[in-house]
Amino acid sequence: MTSYPTRMGDGHAVEMSTDELRCDILAGTEDAADRGRIPALSQEEQDYLLDLFSYPGKIVGVQPGNEVVLTDDGSVNALYGAQSSSGVGVPLSRELAIRVYERAFCMDTMEVGHPDYSFKPVKPIVSLEQQCLESVLSSTIIPIYYGAMPNLALYAKPDGPFGNPADLLPQGKISEARAAQEEAAQALTRDMVYVGRKMAEVGADGFNFDTTASAGDAEFMATLQAVEELAKTTELSIEVGMAAEFVLGMHGQVTYDGVRLAGLYPHEQLKLVEKAGAHLFGPVVNTNTRRSSAWNVSRAVTFVKACSEAASIPIHANVGIGVGGVPMCETPPTSMVTRASVAMVEIARVDGL
Repeated sequence: MTSYPTRMGDGHAVEMSTDELRCDILAGTEDAADRGRIPALSQEEQDYLLDLFSYPGKIVGVQPGNEVVLTDDGSVNALYGAQSSSGVGVPLSRELAIRVYERAFCMDTMEVGHPDYSFKPVKPIVSLEQQCLESVLSSTIIPIYYGAMPNLALYAKPDGPFGNPADLLPQGKISEARAAQEEAAQALTRDMVYVGRKMAEVGADGFNFDTTASAGDAEFMATLQAVEELAKTTELSIEVGMAAEFVLGMHGQVTYDGVRLAGLYPHEQLKLVEKAGAHLFGPVVNTNTRRSSAWNVSRAVTFVKACSEAASIPIHANVGIGVGGVPMCETPPTSMVTRASVAMVEIARVDGL
């Protein structure tokens, strides 16, 4: 029986037969369809994935004419960061690293982001970040975004002034934990709007809210409110990239535009991001490390396809370490990264990666 080299969700190399691949592709799309209450992939689309994963070549690509926009978040860290942070330790500044990505790696957009990469620590040094961004804008041609994570957790004790839900919830202090999140969310919104306006002052092409809702539904609410304000008061191109496929109900009751945020899947997150006024949406589908890449890609593409079909703004799917069908390991195998990327373009019809 013919078998094909592939990977598990943790990057472990395995071999699978045609029947095993076919079964995992079916199981992956059915899992997404069941959880998200969305259509599963058609038989033709499943057959396409089977051909993709049984193709003998290591690297695959889209059909000519189907190329999409490529961008990255915090990408320069991969050059100047240490190996412990998934970097290669090349002695480059952020400004020079961005030029390398533009001129050598041919990225379509790039992003300036502080190494700490959260809005709370950026606020006190925003003038320094403005200088860096202005320098980059003066020496590049491609659109340059400023990006950071909302990271609501940094506003909770001991890092911030507000109560910590992780401490309050085990004590049964539900109302106190919810109140703390609401107070922290207000401070987070103010900080994101402040930083966003400062970056708009120096001519940023766009603003990226990265890893949104990592701390749950209150963080998603704060981000949507910041997006709404910046969309009304600046000319920034605003992107919202999510942290997970499912918004965790750490609060459980917060809403936006009358919709409860806890429990929303990508195609539902999208509609609120559109209402807030964002111009790009980055859906995330988490990789299951115990399942095969075929299962993970099939599942991820099912979720993202539902986004693309429902969207009135461009969809730039997150396809990176541990998301979008890509294995969760420090250096994801090119064979799986390209297969996940091709599937997102050819089946999910995304506008960018």
